[in-house]
Amino acid sequence: MSLDFLLEIGTEEIPHWMIPSALAQLEKLELLGATARVDATPRRLVVRASSVPAATAAREEVVKGPPVASGEKAAAGFAKKHGVDPSQIKANGAYYELKKTTPGRAATEILAESLPSAILGIQWPKTMYWTGGRTGPRFIRPIRWIVALLGEEIIPFEVAGVKSGNVTRGHRKLGSSSVSVTTTSYEHDLRKNFVILSSHERRHKIETEASKLGAKIDGDLLETLTFITEFPTAIRGDFDPAYLELPAEVLTTVMRHHQKYFSSYGVNGQLAPNFVAIMNTSGDPDGLIKHGNERVLKARFNDARFFWNVDQQKKLVDRGDDLAHVTFQAKLGSYLEKTNRVVELVKELGGNAHAQRAAELCKCDLTTEMVKEFTDLQGVIGGLYAKAQGEPEAVSRAIYEHYQPLSMEDSIPETIEGQIVALADKLDTLRGCFSVGLIPSGSKDPFALRRAAQGVVKILAEARLDYYLDSLVSGELREFMLERIQYYFREVRGYKYDEVNAVLKVGVSTIKDVEDRLKQLSAVRPTPNFEPLAASFKRINNILKQANFSETHPIVDAAILEEGPEKELYEAYEQIEFNSLDRVAGLRPHVDRYFDKVMVNVPDQGVRRNRLSMLSHMLQKFSTIADFSEIVTSGEQR
Repeated sequence: MSLDFLLEIGTEEIPHWMIPSALAQLEKLELLGATARVDATPRRLVVRASSVPAATAAREEVVKGPPVASGEKAAAGFAKKHGVDPSQIKANGAYYELKKTTPGRAATEILAESLPSAILGIQWPKTMYWTGGRTGPRFIRPIRWIVALLGEEIIPFEVAGVKSGNVTRGHRKLGSSSVSVTTTSYEHDLRKNFVILSSHERRHKIETEASKLGAKIDGDLLETLTFITEFPTAIRGDFDPAYLELPAEVLTTVMRHHQKYFSSYGVNGQLAPNFVAIMNTSGDPDGLIKHGNERVLKARFNDARFFWNVDQQKKLVDRGDDLAHVTFQAKLGSYLEKTNRVVELVKELGGNAHAQRAAELCKCDLTTEMVKEFTDLQGVIGGLYAKAQGEPEAVSRAIYEHYQPLSMEDSIPETIEGQIVALADKLDTLRGCFSVGLIPSGSKDPFALRRAAQGVVKILAEARLDYYLDSLVSGELREFMLERIQYYFREVRGYKYDEVNAVLKVGVSTIKDVEDRLKQLSAVRPTPNFEPLAASFKRINNILKQANFSETHPIVDAAILEEGPEKELYEAYEQIEFNSLDRVAGLRPHVDRYFDKVMVNVPDQGVRRNRLSMLSHMLQKFSTIADFSEIVTSGEQR
């Protein structure tokens, strides 16, 4: 008989950004072979499963004992160890053995033993204790109730003084504080008490209602709102159009990051004097929540306008010296020192006067009141202030976008000045941190160096810049960058892992060159000539290894080449350009005939050496594109 399983861990509100990771861990919960389904609200983590066996089956096993030659005393000791009568110990050949039957156990017993440790074993970025002092159980938030059911039966256990049962709680304000549930009625009973358990349904409800009210949906904010509400409802609010005199970036940052509101835009694409807030309740019939949100937003906008006006009293260019009092990193000095390094690096990268001016000013907004209050606006505010203070468009734009890309989904700077300043800023951080031993290890990356390196790769690739990797990085940092290059082309751009390995194996000059070779390889791979040719070049590689032939500059004597397949292959590959894979693939018939008709390891040492030289020469030219020993061909497994 199989049964339905339900586990609900009821808590104080869990930080929204920690919930997905907890669910991923709970999804791996061992439920006697059944597959776990997980979901959550801010106040509950839920695991459900179908077809959980009511009990485990009895199992029989044979336990090998001591040698028969050791005598009956040894057999008696073996019986005592396993708690059985000596008569159950039988000789089987040279050894005693015990046929032992382990009876089946009720699933409720097994789960009652395993669930407490599984609950407390969830890994959180940080935890708290609320009972039992420092030696007591720890969890992300205090556990207030636990529902644990298998079929109609309660799975009995206790965690942090909270006993499991069949009673949950509804919405904090709209629902009952005591709701008896069963495995079949659970989700329905929660909905009656204003809790939408499905995060997918909450997300859809927020997106649909907010869109109808004119909101522009922000994916990250949508995810946040999904996990801070149990019964989300959208309402529209308004603000004084006079605030639209402030830059849209300032207003949307205040709404999104500080109030968790969606912004609204008019048909002309301009920011509208409205916002959409998501309540964790069923409605606002008297408009009290709407007015409260408008009042709070007005105060925040007034702060932003005040900061804007105060900051304009001192130009960015006059703030440079203030950066000496802002620490970048203890071992790497102040932001003034970083700025000076970035300026020099921009010059090395060939940045024009506008790029150099942007580098000089790009960190100055760190001393402004606006960025002190709204840290997410650093860079953006610098660009806006530079524009307001009369700096050239190329300068203000480069400052505005020099933190980009912030992620693999973010776009790179649009202007060449922005691209160069962004590269210089990220490279300075990487070089500096690696020079003082601040190298990421495992999941620890306090200075976000992986993100910085990924940004460098993304800019170089998508802007198709011609900087040589070796001119930008060296040593450990170069190896670190190669890992990021591999990740970018494999995980972000979607090239096959063996194609990426094959291209990188022969070296990296520029990221642009890596991409060009990958495009060629990926385009030619589906053609019928590719795999046989790749297999042939693997064969060539093996022949050269077996012959210990490793000349760097092999010389082929065309005069002693044999008429027929050998000379035809030589003439064919001499005539093509080896930077074009589709033409290289056309060599396949010549290569096939060569290996069918020509023996490489002939007794004549001169001919043998010449043939090895020809194969080596051809392989070296071919390998300027990729190392085909890395390519997985049909029939191979990696």
